[in-house]
Amino acid sequence: MKRLVVIVLVLLGAGNLFAQQSFLENQKMFPKVGEAYREKEELLKKEFEKKGLTYPAKYMFIRSFKLDSEMEIWVKNNASDTFRLFKSYRVCTLSGKMGPKRKEGDRQVPEGFYYINDFNPNSNYHLSLGINYPNFSDRILSDAKNPGGEIYIHGNCITVGCIPLTDEFIDEVYILAVNAKNAGQDFIPVHVFPVKFGNAGSMNYLGTFTLTDGSSKQFWTELRGAYDYFEKHHRLPVVLVDDKGKYVM
Repeated sequence: MKRLVVIVLVLLGAGNLFAQQSFLENQKMFPKVGEAYREKEELLKKEFEKKGLTYPAKYMFIRSFKLDSEMEIWVKNNASDTFRLFKSYRVCTLSGKMGPKRKEGDRQVPEGFYYINDFNPNSNYHLSLGINYPNFSDRILSDAKNPGGEIYIHGNCITVGCIPLTDEFIDEVYILAVNAKNAGQDFIPVHVFPVKFGNAGSMNYLGTFTLTDGSSKQFWTELRGAYDYFEKHHRLPVVLVDDKGKYVM
């Protein structure tokens, strides 16, 4: 009986230790995440130092541009600070075309305002960060029965509707996201735009497209309002969704 009590107490102690473990410590226990930290963390620290940034960043913001095949990482360390650009990563490839995702199997990369809702250290695509598609707007405007889902920023450099990076790049982005989550940022924002609205060539290309429901001008105007606000202030706009699924800044 005494031996049984000791075993139970040991197990309870291990459970308490696990419960007290930080998100960062827990993530590092996964082989691919641990390896990413060993290979990339010192390099990230040096890049932060070179740009006059404090590592690790407590706040992170991700912007992705479909046509321009680019994903930006913005960071800051105090809620009252403005965001500063840390790095731009090349997105490997594009699935679908300009315009939002509206149903399962359309191969579209979503466009709109999202946040990271999943960390997958055992992803089939090296490492992956899930975004909360469908969001409130998507649920109103997308196919009611099959809007699709499981949209990720991931490695392996292939996609059927996600945002793919090389394994080397997703290692860095994943580390930055883990650090921000560990520091208390539960909702890491992800804004996905069809183009970089400040790029004249991309804007001209976007002008050749019309969404199937004829609402492209209104939809992209809603997205551009938030893009322009951030460009001017380097602060995140407050974006709401009305009862028709329209983004309202």
